[in-house]
Amino acid sequence: MPTLTAESLIELLTRYVADTDTWVDLLLVGGLALHAYVVPTRATFDVDAELQGPLMPLRDYLTAQKIPADLTQNFSGWSVVAMPPGYRDRAVDLINRPRLRIRVLSPIDFVIAKLRRGTEIDLDDAFVVARHHQLSPETIQDSAREALTASPQDTTLFLFQKTVDFFCANLVSSNG
Repeated sequence: MPTLTAESLIELLTRYVADTDTWVDLLLVGGLALHAYVVPTRATFDVDAELQGPLMPLRDYLTAQKIPADLTQNFSGWSVVAMPPGYRDRAVDLINRPRLRIRVLSPIDFVIAKLRRGTEIDLDDAFVVARHHQLSPETIQDSAREALTASPQDTTLFLFQKTVDFFCANLVSSNG
């Protein structure tokens, strides 16, 4: 399976929009978003995204192109820990053409999204973006508090807070 890049996804979705006479409004939330930040060489093979509009036609199109896709209309719902309110409004356009809009999470929201999952590669991705965009531990903690406030009460929230604390402590120690 070939590596997927933001550029190849834009080309593919441009064809999709032309072939199907439909529109796509996609918010990239996974590894492809890193291409828009600072890591154009980050290897990924799938599309993780929030889609405004019908999911199945796009999923079927990507599947036909042999591209795995995890699509949702509510990315915040992928975890017990909610995304900070307003994450859609803070998203940054990667491309905005007639019938094709591709956005990425704002840097702080990307970091929170990665901390919600908390795997080693997610933490690595979050460190790269936090350092590149000079996100302070305070900014990250504030955003994490917003996410926690928006989340349903669950014992999982304790683990998320521990992950955020660990991440922020390592961010401070790696900068100083």
